[in-house]
Amino acid sequence: MSVVVLMAVGAALAACDSTPSTPAPQSSAVGQGGTTPATVPGEGAAGLSLLTGTARANNSPANTGDWAVPNGGVPKGAVARAAAKWVQLTASRAGDLDPVVVNGARLTLYRFDNDSNRPSKSNCNGDCAATWPPVTIAPGGTIFVAGVEQSAIGTVRRDDGRLQVTINGWPVYRFARDTQPGETLGQGVGGTWFGITPNGQKAGGADTPRDGGSNVPPATGVTLFDDANFSDLGPSQGVAGSGCRNVGRVGVASSLITSGSLKLWSGPNCTGRSVVVNGDVADLASINFDDTVASVLFG
Repeated sequence: MSVVVLMAVGAALAACDSTPSTPAPQSSAVGQGGTTPATVPGEGAAGLSLLTGTARANNSPANTGDWAVPNGGVPKGAVARAAAKWVQLTASRAGDLDPVVVNGARLTLYRFDNDSNRPSKSNCNGDCAATWPPVTIAPGGTIFVAGVEQSAIGTVRRDDGRLQVTINGWPVYRFARDTQPGETLGQGVGGTWFGITPNGQKAGGADTPRDGGSNVPPATGVTLFDDANFSDLGPSQGVAGSGCRNVGRVGVASSLITSGSLKLWSGPNCTGRSVVVNGDVADLASINFDDTVASVLFG
């Protein structure tokens, strides 16, 4: 009887000591179609999401992010907090600048020669930052990229503690007097302010490739829009890398944004009919390639 009691007690103790297995936490996907966000480098960037595509295609709420200040100026209070929830960086054209990066409200973005990119450092504070609002992002925010390489995106800690978005290390700004899409009133101001290209260079310079130019470098990424004129009212998809890349959704693209030269193919694995493009194409029907793209050749 004693032996039986001891065995029962031992079994009860073993049951108390056992710990049920807990499943490992799963990372949540962010963005349309379950896109997993990439890591954003830079001081204080932990928790930021980096997604290929547009804010609209990813169902961002109205009056947030770049849409909170669609007409320029300096956001304050609750508007500033809403504006810092997300940022969109789109390779596009504005005025005579092509390519140049614009935000989700299609306002031109700039860089400052008095800053540095290695290491990243913003030297625009106080009154300067009122004229040139820095593009900032809140902890846990999202940066959407369209036609800009994810590897070029980072952040830097400003003197006021906020995180400022960088492209190839250069801190990014708006110009407060630009109030409409396509305006470039900040270009060349003081000989130190210039639109910023998708690779962090000065827009409008002699070394800046133009759409259709004969010296356009190879592209390493492209954003394909389902609608013409780069409309973010409908879906979009990004393709990046080197060599031949198949697109995720075949035969739906009607316009594209890219900062270099690439070849479009009508079949998978770069087969079928092809056409070379050098920069943005607002309507693929103009080159007889609407709703046709199945793969892309980079390099």
